[in-house]
Amino acid sequence: MTFDKLAQYALATAGVLALGFCMAEFVESYLYQAREVRSFDRELHNNEECKGKSPDPIGPVVAPHEGEVVGQLEIPRLGVSVVVVEGADSGDLKHAVGHITGTSLPGESGNVGIAGHRDTFFRPLRFAQRGDRIALRTLRGTYRYRVTSTTLVRPADVQVLNPIGRDALTLVTCYPFYYVGPAPERFIVRAERLIGE
Repeated sequence: MTFDKLAQYALATAGVLALGFCMAEFVESYLYQAREVRSFDRELHNNEECKGKSPDPIGPVVAPHEGEVVGQLEIPRLGVSVVVVEGADSGDLKHAVGHITGTSLPGESGNVGIAGHRDTFFRPLRFAQRGDRIALRTLRGTYRYRVTSTTLVRPADVQVLNPIGRDALTLVTCYPFYYVGPAPERFIVRAERLIGE
């Protein structure tokens, strides 16, 4: 066997293995999302049944543990429907988007920060527009937001997560969306909470 043929087989094998790895990651994420959405919907249904039996069945906002499901983020126009977990490190973002620890929790006043990977669940954010509706479903209720702006910042510009004087939701992902390697900027979607909806 010549060196050229050997190189071709080696490259083809590497390509098949890489494709298999990507497919396995995709399937694992899909199964995680399906399982967690079913579990979340079941818990939500149980909470609804308990509402008539107790004056305050849910109680005060309690900080979730790392990796625990916080809720479900939905952006209908963009086709986004994804589980939100507590924490935004690489393990948390492997199969979900993550609530940025230290920002407000859904249902609290302030700025709720959520991060996600640009090449998975937050890829559709590149099409976000002013006026887009966002729903953040939690066991405490559904919080609705309207997109007010999109912007680019440097990774160190974390002041976008600071409270802004009204209830807000800030979605963060890397930018450019099709960049190979560590991205030099962050794409920010800012939305304000809709009261009474």
